Amino acid sequence: MEIRISVRNLVEFILRSGSIDNRKKASPDNAMAEGGRIHRMIQRRMGSEYQAEVVMRYVWNTPSYDLIVEGRADGVINGETITIDEIKGTYRDLEKMKGPVDVHLAQAKCYAFMYAADHDCTQMKVRMTYCNMETEELRYFVSTHSRAELEEWFLGILKEYKKWADFSSEWQETRTASIRQLAFPFPYREGQKELATYVYQSIVHKRKLFIEAPTGVGKTLSTVFPAVKALGEGKAERIFYLTAKTITRTVADNTFQLLREKGLRFKTVILTAKEKICFMEETECNPGACPYADGHYDRINDAIYDLLTHEDHYNREMVETYARKYKVCPFEMSLDMSLFSDGIICDYNYVFDPHVYLKRFFSDGVQGQYLFLIDEAHNLVERGREMYSAVLVKEDFLALKKIVKEYDSKMEHQLDKCSRELLPLKRECEGCQVVSSIDSFVLAVERLSETMEKYLEDHDESPVREDVLDFYFEVSHFLEMYDRLDDNYVIYTELEEDDSFLVKLFCVNPSVNLKECMERARSTILFSATLLPIQYYKSLLGGNKEDYEVYAQSTFNPKKKALYIGSDVTSKYTRRSKTEYINIATYLHEITKMRYGNYLIFFPSHSFLQNVYEAYEEYFLDEEKEECIIQEDIMSEEDREQFLGRFEGNRGCELGDMIHMEIEEEQEKSLLGFCVMGGIFSEGIDLKNDSLIGAIIVGTGLPQVCNEREILKSYFDAMGKNGFDYAYRYPGMNKVLQAAGRVIRTAEDVGIVALLDDRFLGGAYQRLFPREWDTYEVVTADQVARRVERFWDEWL
Repeated sequence: MEIRISVRNLVEFILRSGSIDNRKKASPDNAMAEGGRIHRMIQRRMGSEYQAEVVMRYVWNTPSYDLIVEGRADGVINGETITIDEIKGTYRDLEKMKGPVDVHLAQAKCYAFMYAADHDCTQMKVRMTYCNMETEELRYFVSTHSRAELEEWFLGILKEYKKWADFSSEWQETRTASIRQLAFPFPYREGQKELATYVYQSIVHKRKLFIEAPTGVGKTLSTVFPAVKALGEGKAERIFYLTAKTITRTVADNTFQLLREKGLRFKTVILTAKEKICFMEETECNPGACPYADGHYDRINDAIYDLLTHEDHYNREMVETYARKYKVCPFEMSLDMSLFSDGIICDYNYVFDPHVYLKRFFSDGVQGQYLFLIDEAHNLVERGREMYSAVLVKEDFLALKKIVKEYDSKMEHQLDKCSRELLPLKRECEGCQVVSSIDSFVLAVERLSETMEKYLEDHDESPVREDVLDFYFEVSHFLEMYDRLDDNYVIYTELEEDDSFLVKLFCVNPSVNLKECMERARSTILFSATLLPIQYYKSLLGGNKEDYEVYAQSTFNPKKKALYIGSDVTSKYTRRSKTEYINIATYLHEITKMRYGNYLIFFPSHSFLQNVYEAYEEYFLDEEKEECIIQEDIMSEEDREQFLGRFEGNRGCELGDMIHMEIEEEQEKSLLGFCVMGGIFSEGIDLKNDSLIGAIIVGTGLPQVCNEREILKSYFDAMGKNGFDYAYRYPGMNKVLQAAGRVIRTAEDVGIVALLDDRFLGGAYQRLFPREWDTYEVVTADQVARRVERFWDEWL
């Protein structure tokens, strides 16, 4: 059996001490791109005797398992005595450094011993190379060590880690044995076994798999089960279940819990955003402000071991319980628990975001045997664009300039310089302008970034620190994205209505960046109920020709869902009027009056929603028979739960609780929820049985025309694609499919879907219909009630 750990994780896990300190933010991972540049610069300057990026591996044999320590040294310098070179970029004053940072030196010494053991060297040198990233000045700290000294030190660290490795070894045996006896927990639905087989074969062949899986296929279980089986056969070491929304994380968590109930021994952690899991009212990670940060590292290993040996399920509540018990940071604890978890359930960010991704797994130059299961993968296109785009606003430079004026004149000057560099671009901009070069502006921003970094390094207690820090992150992100610029980016400037001016690095095609991240895994499985057209998603999500794709057939009885297309209404801008709003309101009345129940009605925008609602209220609303509730522009988590709670009803109320209640008989009422397509209630919610009996979708879901959509259209037109499809039609149709998918959630559900727009009858839209929409009825406002009545008569 093999237990693997990276040099970085080993050193940080064993040697950490002290407290979580806000000063860590002064040299954040946002500077990784700049640090990488420094590494490459130094490595290029070295002579022929210098080997860069040398992968190393050491196997420590025990009676029960082999502990494999692996990593990548920045450099190996050949000479009479071999030297291990470890490079670190910093903004510190190098003259004031008394010696190397302990953790940095420890990492280099690990590599020194590993090299000595592999090449039978009796003596090694260790060189810590610190480079000031502003001046590119270098300072070296060199030490010489005998192999015996390095061996004693290194084996001492391994012995300290052995307690954790022993546990991991025993756990792997337990986990593997449980996986071998694990059976699929239910009788396979039609097509479900084939889907699980596709997933397994994709893992075996190290491919990506794109799955269009309609509701009812059981896609979560059909992907998790074969992934777990692959783990048990040694084809992978860890599963990352990636989602865009909290509710889908819950579905994944429930699936692992179900398998545990069937005998699986499998440790899973749910990673919750720091702002949500933090115990303090304001998230400020320094010992003076947070008692959980003060001395965190002195207590964290005991907390981890306690949780590790007593629980297999590390959800938010469980992590918080143990974090309070040991008085440690719950967010940092959840990240540490991921090192000992077989499954990690988290947001897309933890794999794809260049600043948030889990560096403990993905940044040591060693590819792990990981499996990525990406749920609701259609969301990853826009999320990818967001993560790999960057924007800076001229007025923000001026605002910070006023704030720091009394504290740092150099920063003040450089903020002003950045603002002035944008003036020529602003003069040339007429609303929105695609530009070819912003080199002089970027040079000014780079100099500003260096000054801000140094200020943060030297001024822990500055009253303007938080303002500088927040803007520093924006600047760092912009510079990192600038380093990524290629043909998949468009640079544009925009003059806003309030006269503010911005420059944006717009990642129009995120496929290259997403593909690069997916290469960290052995196999990636991308699935969604709405992944049509699949070639569109495959091209934008980093798929290759050799990657697989499959359409999972719906297992539900198609006759239990009626699909209507309204042929005499539309949401086109050219036809929006009071008359059209009344026509749409007429449809709502004619459809919902045929059966009492819960309905969701989706609109292309809040303003369109409001116009139709006012028409409905004026001409049709009968408060004795129905109630309308409206999705607001901004809703808190509590507001959302209350909104959905109205549809779910009081399911927890037992008959026994009502025996002594005086019950007043109420007339049955319908509930009409007015919502926005693409919003919080159009996907990810699971209203089963009578919680929802109909979805009425007004319009084709086309995104509003805006500068970015037009840039997307032009970009894909130039690529030989249909720009309108890529920028508008495909994203819009996805919203429609998601909204329609709220109705039929189980095999017992019966319901209707109405598409109110004559454009759905055109070939361009019909080609995007899923297979289960092959039967539909074309209706008009004066016909629809009879058609709906006929459907309900058949099923009631």
